[in-house]
Amino acid sequence: MNTVTTTANTATTAAARRDPALLPPVDVVEDTTGITLYADLPGASKEQLNLRVEGDQLSIEAEMALPLPQGLTPQHVEVELSRYRRAFTLSKELDATKVSAELSHGVLRVRIPKADHAQPRKISVQVN
Repeated sequence: MNTVTTTANTATTAAARRDPALLPPVDVVEDTTGITLYADLPGASKEQLNLRVEGDQLSIEAEMALPLPQGLTPQHVEVELSRYRRAFTLSKELDATKVSAELSHGVLRVRIPKADHAQPRKISVQVN
């Protein structure tokens, strides 16, 4: 069952798409009650995180800030971009009105429960 699909920044504006950004690695775990996304966003703070749902699109954007001690200048930098961006298309089976999220130690955890109509249910059988 495919309840979330990665898209190429479809939820962002044309101007934002021209702004280069890092594509954070994401793990998606599905269970009987919904999905949980884990996005690696090292250096991102809650204040610099923008998580939004527009229609069937879930967008994650964050600014990275890795402060250097005063007086030090980097001699070699492998990651030059300071923005993360990722977008997903959500299935109709998910209830986008009940999204919850938490950021801890650079990992964003997003929980999206399944809609009531997509929840598993037990059907009782009548005996005649």
